[in-house]
Amino acid sequence: MKSMSNNRNISLTDYNSFRTSAFAKFFCEPQSITEIKSCLQLHAAEDKLIIGGGCNLFFTKDFEGLVVHPLLKGVAKLSETADWVDVEAMAGENWDDFVKQCVDAGYAGLENLSLIPGTVGAAPVQNIGAYGAEAKDCILEVKTLNMSDLGLRSFSNEECRFDYRESFFKYNREFLITSVVFRLYKNFNYQPRYKELNEELSMFPSPTLQQVRDAVITIRRRKLPDERELPNAGSFFKNPYISKEKVEELSGNYPNLPVFPTADGNSYKTSAAFLIDKAGFKGVRDGNVGTYSKQPLIIVNYGTPNGKNIVAFMHKIQENVERLFGIKLEPEVRIL
Repeated sequence: MKSMSNNRNISLTDYNSFRTSAFAKFFCEPQSITEIKSCLQLHAAEDKLIIGGGCNLFFTKDFEGLVVHPLLKGVAKLSETADWVDVEAMAGENWDDFVKQCVDAGYAGLENLSLIPGTVGAAPVQNIGAYGAEAKDCILEVKTLNMSDLGLRSFSNEECRFDYRESFFKYNREFLITSVVFRLYKNFNYQPRYKELNEELSMFPSPTLQQVRDAVITIRRRKLPDERELPNAGSFFKNPYISKEKVEELSGNYPNLPVFPTADGNSYKTSAAFLIDKAGFKGVRDGNVGTYSKQPLIIVNYGTPNGKNIVAFMHKIQENVERLFGIKLEPEVRIL
């Protein structure tokens, strides 16, 4: 853990994938729950910020409080039957390393979420998702530490209140996630839920778990920039929900508008990437900020250390999409 006596004014540039410049008043990297408690007690009066891989946030200013970067490590099998296995992963584990470990073991459920950057502890907060799957589909339990009273609490899947890129933890940040328990399955039969993935796997009559993971990785590498080479935070905006009336209004001018009915049938989800593209922002660069040439949903940093420049570019996209479609895009990325 960073020395308690030498943890002031720590640069946060390396702790957010946009690589914007900011400093933490206090910073610690605890490797156990005991160390987390000690750190929190030492800085009890400070505002707190928990960060994982920093892949879904960026800074526009210094953080005048305590930044905690937990380095809790370990993966353990808790229980199993002939059909499933419960696996606990500590919050500091790299997400894709954990997915690979599960696929290598023949445990199904997380393969569609391959190559998503970040840590295990961040996965429930955002309810990460890709290619027709979400983390909530396999999360059995989320274990936490309440930073207010230092008590331990476990949340069931239902108590996590998962929704599209939403969870209880996104709005109740006093709970520091220490580990996540996943229920994974020993028998795998590929379910064709996502068109692009289906096409990538079309040469396999019955894809294996490893073939699905490989296909997801191939698609992501083809479409998405490596944040180590071109700083970004992945999908910047949420796919918006629109009404049936809005679908009918837009379909005349945009017959290929992607629409996906929700479970309740009262609204539709559409593609933020489609809207941004049609608003003229695919592959656009404005100074040192822009959208990725292959995927307009991704804002990239070409070299600015100032997070406010990214926010200004975000507002331009939002304003143009709203002017053209009457739809306000919401950022998926956390802006600090």
